[in-house]
Formats: sequence, C-alpha cells, structure tokens
Amino acid sequence: MEERVWHAAYDEGSPRDIDFEEIPIPGFLDRSAKEYADRPALYFVNATITYRELKREVDRLATAMARLGVAQGGRVAIQTPNLPQAVIAYYAAQTIGATVILTNPLYTPRELEHQWNDAECELAVVSDFIFEGTLRAVRDKLPVKNYVIASIPEYLRPPLRWIAPFALRRKPKPPIAKVAPGPGIHFFRKLIKATPAEPPRPSIGLDDLAVLQYTGGTTGVSKGAMLTQRNLSCNVQQINRWFPGIEYGREVVMTALPLFHVFGMTVSMNWAVHTGAAQVLLPDPRDVTKLVGGIEKHRVTLLPAVPAMFNAINNFPGIDRRDLSCVKACFSGSAPLPQDVQERFEGMTGAKILEGFGLTETSPVTHCNPLNGRRKIGTIGVPVGNTDARIVDVDDPSKDKPSGEEGELLLKGPQVMQGYWNMPEETAETIRDGWLHTGDLATMDEEGYFRIVGRKKDMIIAGGYNVYPDEVDDVLMSHAAVLEAATIGVPHERRGETVKSFIVLQPGTSLTADELERHCRENLAAYKVPREFEFMDALPKSTVLKVLRKDLRERELAKRARK
Repeated sequence: MEERVWHAAYDEGSPRDIDFEEIPIPGFLDRSAKEYADRPALYFVNATITYRELKREVDRLATAMARLGVAQGGRVAIQTPNLPQAVIAYYAAQTIGATVILTNPLYTPRELEHQWNDAECELAVVSDFIFEGTLRAVRDKLPVKNYVIASIPEYLRPPLRWIAPFALRRKPKPPIAKVAPGPGIHFFRKLIKATPAEPPRPSIGLDDLAVLQYTGGTTGVSKGAMLTQRNLSCNVQQINRWFPGIEYGREVVMTALPLFHVFGMTVSMNWAVHTGAAQVLLPDPRDVTKLVGGIEKHRVTLLPAVPAMFNAINNFPGIDRRDLSCVKACFSGSAPLPQDVQERFEGMTGAKILEGFGLTETSPVTHCNPLNGRRKIGTIGVPVGNTDARIVDVDDPSKDKPSGEEGELLLKGPQVMQGYWNMPEETAETIRDGWLHTGDLATMDEEGYFRIVGRKKDMIIAGGYNVYPDEVDDVLMSHAAVLEAATIGVPHERRGETVKSFIVLQPGTSLTADELERHCRENLAAYKVPREFEFMDALPKSTVLKVLRKDLRERELAKRARK
C-alpha cells in the first residue's frame, strides 16, 4: 500500500505490506496439530487437552456434523460459555466448510429467533442449561434440526467430573441441566466417542463465508457481518506480524473474553491456534478470582482483555501478593482504557498494555499501539499492516479532515467484511467506494496515531455544542474516588440535550455531586460538565463487560416519561 505517516511508528519486524499466507482457518489447527501435537492446546479447570487430542475431537465432531446433514456452506450455531466444546465445535464446522454463528448464551428467545432464523441455522451446539432454560420452549420457532448438547463436566478429569454436577446444581443459577433424549437431541461427548475421525475434506476457498458475526443490535435489529476465511485469516496474520517476538508453541493465552464475541474469537482463540499457543479457558470473565488464579497457575504470557477486567484485577484483594510477572503483553479493546488503570496494572506486573481498536465488521482488529515503539496513552495507536484509514467530514465523507480535527473514521483492508447478511441496503450504506464507514468519531494526530472520541449515535448535542461521552468519562474516572463512569445525553427543554453521568465509587470512599462537578470544571469546558450525577452500585454491562449506555438511556427516558 502507499506510504502513510503512521508507518514510521511500526516496530522492526512489523511490515506495512504483509505477504499473507493463503491459509483458511481450519488450516491453523491442521498445522499446529502436526508441529505441536503434544503441547497443551486447552486448559480447562483440571483438564489439559493437547493439540493432538484437540484435532482428534474436532475431526470426530466434523464427521458427526456431516452425517447429521451439514454440508459445505451450511450454518452451525454455537451457544455455550468458554468451554472446550466451543473451540471443538468452531473448528469442526470450519473443517467441513460450514459457516459458524456464535451466539451469546444470555440471549432471550426473541433474540435467538431473529438470529437463527435470519442465518437459517440447521445445527446448534448448545449448553445443557441453555437448551432447557431457553431453547426447548421455542424449538418449533427455530430452524435448527439437530441440537448437540454440551455439559460443563464432560471434559473435566475424574474425580472432579463426577463431583462437579452436584456443586454446579447448588449455584443460584445452575450452569447445568439434565436434558432428556429425544428426536434431534445428541450429546456432545457421546456423539464424538461414537464417531470416527473421517470428516469430508471439501476445498475451502478464502472467499468462502466462515462466520456470520452478529452485531449487538444497539441501533435496532442485529445484523450479521459476513466474515470470510480471508477476512479472519488475514486479521490473525496482521495481529501476528504486529508482535514479531511471539514464540510459536510456547505462549499461553488467557481466553477469558467470550468466544462468541469477535474479539475473543480472533485474538484469543484463532490467534492462539495459529501460533500453537495454549489457551486458558475461563467461562465467566467477571470471575476475578479464577482470572487471577488462572494467570498465576498456568503462567499466562498474553492477556487480551477489556478495561473493566484490568480494573478488576487492579482492585482484587491481595493482588500485590500475587505473582503476575509471567504476563508479557496485554491487549485492550472494546472501550477506552483509563490512564490510571493502565499505569497501575503495568506497574504491578511489568507487562505492557497495548490499547487497540476493532469492529465486528473488521474481524475485528484495525489499530494498535506498537509493542516496542512509541505508545501514546489514550490513543488506539496506528493502523496495523495492510490497513488504510481516513478521518472525514461527518456530513460530507468526500472531504478529509486535517490532523487533529474530529470526523468519522473510515477503514479499508483485507479484514473488512463482505457486507451484512440479507441486508443489501445497509451494506451499501456502510461500505462505499471500498471504504467501511464505521460510525465512530475520531481524530488523527500528525504522527498518525488515532483517538476515538465517541460514536455518532452517542454524541451529545448540548446547546449546539458537541459533547463526547468518552471524554467526560475519562475525566470522571481520573478522580481517585471514582471506580466507573458512564455519560449519556438526556432531554432538556432549553439546551435540547444535557449531560448526565452515572457513577460507581471505589469501595470505602465517599464523594458528593458538588465535589465531582468541581473536578469536572477543572478539566472540561463548561458546556461539557455534567449537569446531573447519579450514583449507582454497578453499571449495566454486556457479557464482554462493555458499559451499556443504551440501557442507561432507555432507563432514563422511561423514568422521565413517568414524571
């Protein structure tokens, strides 16, 4: 690609033009199973699965899927937490050239009906408690013909495999359930044990559809981003070339980010398999005890996470006495990373947190700060290899904005999706003249480092001035007593909108709205200072711990409507 100002920031060994290896996703596992056969591929509670064992399980399930009628181009849904079965099912479907639909375990029947009917899923790999708690009652409304039921204890080693069901059933929301046999019901481990490893081997093209990755639907009905084998393979290689010091067959990745999220799928799972790394599977990223314990026990070297996870580790009781020195590099995305959270974590571990950026529509990674070069705190870094970016006028995308001025971020690269499934109009609106219009508002400095200032849909227009919630939240969280903050626009008779912030305080601290307002006035222009504060015990979050401003906005509008 043409020379860009940000290329000067690249580390040695990170090329601007990558000579991509033309290898589809299942090829990652094929190679690692040959080269690192006896190395750990998955750690799950007390179980270790080697690459040889993982490949055997994948091939058996792939054979079973084909025998159940899934052909190349068919659609397979996976709806489980981060279990070995999720990884096995994903690579089994890829092996036979099927398209994977990764589904949030917390989805309601309404959300499932939209997603699986839209994708025309024919087989689903689901956890037993999800099947009994959500799916059984709506089976007649779904297109799925065969369900493969996964259970948490299946891959545990005895005696824990026998003890675990009793302990899991005692939880307030048991993540286990007994599923009765019946037509279209198959049990994961039994199915695999009864099936030989003889999967069909179709020719898989790089432009074949690999994953339908549904967006969260924050602006309406969720959309299926069509990610091809090329999109996903190139993005893994782009990430890999950004970190030239990776030791193949020796790294350990903490897979706490949900695999149904594009960040977890690519950066935790696919990158790990590509490099022969071991994955430490953690079903619940909010379980900080297991997160910290897993890092220590398995000597995790690579930690992809979101800011809330780093913050939780920082505030974990007794963290100063834990040994996290094994961590070499951390990757933060999904939300802005507060500077004090970054500095405290790095001071405690000696590891670097590289803040980056990505979208469902870009497989996801497009930007990252350099590992060895200059990191600019508060920025998402620079575009990774073979990625182009522009900042354009919001009202006229043909006009590029000069350095330092805010505009919409546009992207181009091999990781950009084909389009939205069954949505040609939305595709044409989002991808224009080869550029993906992200809807994110950003700036680029004179050295090519980008900073996200907000979403077009989140921007608050107060009295004619643009206010970006991320900027306000960053100032709020710089106060020592503030643990978390989320800012939204609320209706105002005179200003159109005004600024309201929701605050969670650090444990054992106190703070008044007046004190917080003074702090904001010292650090923000007057029109950006919140006019209202509300203190909360916790902010609503998604399963990847991203603050849900949409939920706060809906709650606030409903409350005002009742007045």
